[in-house]
Amino acid sequence: MEERKTKRSVLKKQKREEARALASQGAAKTFLRNVPTSPRKMRLMADLIRGERVDKALGILKYHPQHTAEKLEKLLLSAISSWETKNTDLKLEEANLVITEIYVGGGRILKRLRPAPQGRSHRVRKRSNHVTLVVDHVAPPAEEEKKVRKVRTKKETVTE
Repeated sequence: MEERKTKRSVLKKQKREEARALASQGAAKTFLRNVPTSPRKMRLMADLIRGERVDKALGILKYHPQHTAEKLEKLLLSAISSWETKNTDLKLEEANLVITEIYVGGGRILKRLRPAPQGRSHRVRKRSNHVTLVVDHVAPPAEEEKKVRKVRTKKETVTE
C-alpha cells in the first residue's frame, strides 16, 4: 500500500487554520496607522506606559498634557475591548491585563516646501507614525515562602 502525499496547499491551509485557532485566545493586538505626529513624540508616551497594568496606564494617559496621550488612550481602550471579545471566559475585573508590547514605527512622510531667503525654499518633512499595542492577561506572581536563613555567630571566648 502506498501512502499518499498531501498537497502543499492543503498543508498551508491547515497551518493557517491552526494559527487562527491560537490567535482566537490570548493577547489582543491593535494598530494605529498614519497618526499625524512625529514618531519621536509618540515614543515618549509609549515609553511611559510600556509594561504597565492597563488601569494604571489609562490613568497616566488620561491626565497627561501631551496630545499624543489622547490617541494612545483611545488605542488602549480599543485593545481592551478586543481582548474582551477574544476571551469571553475571563472577566476584565479579575484579569490582570498588562501592556506586554508597544512600539512606534515611522509612517509616511509628507514633504512640503517653505519659502526661504533669496528666492530659495527649504523642505519641511511632516512625519507620521504607526503604533502597535499588545495587551494580554498575566497571571499574578505566586507568593513564595521566604526561607529562613540561619545566621551563624561566633562565640567570643574570654581569655584572662
